[in-house]
Amino acid sequence: MNIFTEYINIQTKGNFDVHEISMQIQEIITNTELQTGQVTMFCSSSTSSVTTIEYEAGCLDDLSRLLNEIAPEDRHYAHNARWGDGNGHSHLRAALLGPSLTVPFIDKKLTLGTWQQIIYIDFDNKPRNRSILLQIIGE
Repeated sequence: MNIFTEYINIQTKGNFDVHEISMQIQEIITNTELQTGQVTMFCSSSTSSVTTIEYEAGCLDDLSRLLNEIAPEDRHYAHNARWGDGNGHSHLRAALLGPSLTVPFIDKKLTLGTWQQIIYIDFDNKPRNRSILLQIIGE
């Protein structure tokens, strides 16, 4: 079993800034010696997430609207009262989707469905330099 560690760096705009990262991940897998295994993506940020979705404008709008209904920006958050940074909603949205995702690959190809892409979402209320850790395990 071999393990490779790589990073994807992204400059975000904040406020539900979505980046489709499937192709970058696929390219990294292709450049390893591994044929079969799994890749875990992890964002070390409490205000961003990685997940899968059909990367299409309507679907992204629906996801944004849903998260806005669940954790609206203008609600009172104890986090904001304590820190004054106004991103309490960002933390909750990220917690709902989670910081990591694992996807198997076979013959060097991610096993994503036809309309399934991997996305990274920055929920914070200002631009950030983000780094997504990829840990690739396989044979």
